[in-house]
Amino acid sequence: MTSELDSPIPRFHLAVPVDDLQAARHFYGDLLGCARGRSADTWVDWNLYGHQLVTHLVADPPARAHNPVDGHDVPVPHFGLILTVPTFHDLATRLQSAQVQFAIEPYVRFEGQTGEQWTMFLYDSAGNALEFKAFADDSQVFAT
Repeated sequence: MTSELDSPIPRFHLAVPVDDLQAARHFYGDLLGCARGRSADTWVDWNLYGHQLVTHLVADPPARAHNPVDGHDVPVPHFGLILTVPTFHDLATRLQSAQVQFAIEPYVRFEGQTGEQWTMFLYDSAGNALEFKAFADDSQVFAT
């Protein structure tokens, strides 16, 4: 019998600061649809498409910065996932239906070029920036 631990692709673990765990529960659990794992008074584990994301309660989340990419002001730092195109569109539709405010609305980046991809950026309840993307050709994820 194999398990997720036997996957040839390692799963990442990322811990991010939040200033309100209830708001984080709404964002990650209700809006993104992540299953909640273990938790305590100051943190919550989330299953982010098979990866372990932990929201840690902190008093002062870090400040935001930006960098220009393809004519958009991309938030830095940010984290996210590379999804399949159908999963990307399902998530975008769910977020749009929930009237989530996007930092960068879903669109095709680098259209007609190497690395063409659907992308969208949003902030969680504590101001952490997330990017979800889907490549037109998944073999170009690391293309130069």
